[in-house]
Parts: sequence; C-alpha cells; structure tokens
Amino acid sequence: MGIGRFVYTPILPFMVDGLNLSADDAGLIASANFLGYLIGALFGAMRGLPGSARSWFLGALFASAATTGLMGTVTSLETFLALRFIGGVASALVLVFSSSLILDRLRTSGKPGLSAVHFAGVGSGIAFSALLIALLALANASSSDLWFAAGGASLLLLLISANLVPAQSNVPTMEVPAPEQGPVSDKLQLDGSLIRLIFAYGLFGFGYVITATFVSVLARTTPDLQPSEPYVWLIVGLAAAPSIFIWNQISERTGARRAIALACLTEAVGVSLTVLSQEPLIFRFGAALLGGTFMGITALGLVEARAHLAKLGTADPRRILALMTASFGLGQMAGPWFAGELYTLTGSFEAPTLCAAAALVVAALLVVR
Repeated sequence: MGIGRFVYTPILPFMVDGLNLSADDAGLIASANFLGYLIGALFGAMRGLPGSARSWFLGALFASAATTGLMGTVTSLETFLALRFIGGVASALVLVFSSSLILDRLRTSGKPGLSAVHFAGVGSGIAFSALLIALLALANASSSDLWFAAGGASLLLLLISANLVPAQSNVPTMEVPAPEQGPVSDKLQLDGSLIRLIFAYGLFGFGYVITATFVSVLARTTPDLQPSEPYVWLIVGLAAAPSIFIWNQISERTGARRAIALACLTEAVGVSLTVLSQEPLIFRFGAALLGGTFMGITALGLVEARAHLAKLGTADPRRILALMTASFGLGQMAGPWFAGELYTLTGSFEAPTLCAAAALVVAALLVVR
C-alpha cells in the first residue's frame, strides 16, 4: 500500500518533465486517488460484504499493483484520473482488510502491541519505492519505466503476502478477556468534543497531503534543493516507519488528544520548513517531520474517536470510523487540487503549503479544546 498509494509523489517530477504535466493537472490526479481512497474506505466499512477478508485483501492488492503498472502505458489525463481513482479504492481496501486480518490475529494471540509493526509497512513501502525510483533515475528511466517497476515490485510483494497471510480458518486463536464496557445503544451519539475531533481530522488530511504530494516536485524545481530530490521521499518513508510506535508511547504519557495536537503542531513546522528555507538540511528536516507525524496522527485520531464513542455508549464503531474517514478524505482530496490551482496563480508552492500549516495549527487547537 505504501507503494500503490504514495509512489506518485517521487514519480511526479518525471511526469512533469516527460509529459509536460501542469501543476493543476498533477493536483487533480492526486485528488482522484484520494477520492478513490475515501470511497474504498467507506465501502470496506460496510456490513455483510460477501467473501472472506483474505480474498478482499489479496484482490485489492492485485488491483493496486495492476493500476500502478498500467499508469506507465497511458498519457491522457482522463486515463490517469481513472487509474489513480481505482488505485485509491484498492489502497483503502488493502488497509481495511489487511488490518482486519492482522489486528484480529494479534488480538486473539494476546499481542496487540505489535500493531505498530503492521502499520510500519506503509512507511517501509514509501522508503522502498523512493530507493527504487532513485536507482532507476540514475539509469535515465522514463516515468513509464518507473510506473512499470513500481507495479512489478507490488506484484512481487503480493505473492509474498499471499503466502504469509493464511486463510482465516488457519489462524490459531486463544481466549482473551473482552474489555468491560457500559450500556450501549444503536444510535450514533456525537458531542461537541467528538465533532471537533472529526473536523480536526479533516484539517489534518488537508494539512499533510499538499507537501506529501508535491515535495519531490518542489525539490526538482528549486535549484538549491535539487540534490535533495533522490533522498527526500526516502526520508519521509524512513521517518514514517517507526512513527506509530513512537506516537503511541507519547500518547500513553500525555493522553491521545495532547499527542494528536503535538503531532499536528510538529507537522505544521515540518511542512513550513520545506518552503521557508532553501537550505537542503532544513528542507530534509522538514520532510522528516512530515514523515514522522502523518501516520501517527492517522492512527491516533481513529483510536481516540473509537475510545470517545465507547464512553458515549454507542454500539457500532464503524459509524464513527466512517465519519472520520469521510472528513479525512474530503480534506485529502481538497489539498492537491487547491495547491495545484494556487501554484498556477502564484508560480510557487509557498502559499498553499503555509495554508496547510495553518490548517494543522487549527486542527491542534480543535483537538485540545
């Protein structure tokens, strides 16, 4: 999923150069992927889907790999939009059903703390794809070659996953005491605190995604930062891999709300640094702060929403997860489109990036109020 969802970022500069892709079209393609992710996440949260979680997981992983590779065969904007939309749906289903398989197994095995290892896969995929693109760029590969390589790597990982993830009937289980909970109802109850968290989650989606989409383009189009282009996405991935474990530890000490707010403020600093300085070390540090926070906020936000909902006595957590995902998805879709349009007007990513940083600051304030 780290490849299928995020490899567009390091390949985008090659598409801009080779296909004369404009910034607003590039933003539109990214938004199509995030629209697909939103729809896929909501679909995956539906009850009564036919088939097994393993079948959905492997099928979605194949669709992600296939649409990634097919991006190298087309040149029209409409086809790019369609492929990235389908890839977004597939990425969301991969996350939903792989998490269902893995987290359920960890819970029944009495090892829920290992969930951070599972989610580290996204950052690892980002880092792997960054290395792959950088190595192929040394051989003067075209954007089509890069898409083919990313799709091929995803297919290889699909084969490995199919062998490592057993059918549900083969999963050993053990009895684990269920957590105590109060009386529940079927009605979704929202109080002011939860509503603020939902809005903050949407602002976070907007705040992280602009830099996450255009950071490689920013490096290529800024002369002083061009030496950083092969490394910047690798830095994001390496920082993302252990981030959920780190933020879980912080959350245990400060509480989830304060941890989310701190991560949002840290990320605001990070995305700002990528445009406020042309010093390569500062730029790379900003990328590291982005990578070290966005997965942590994603996980902590969902966990906190479920925990708060349990206090309110509402039965089905999928409803709040769907609301959180919808808010996040709307912010995530708006970000690349907004940045592309503003870049077309100003010729710079500074204004949209600083708007994203401001959104993250507002998100922090909403969470801790």
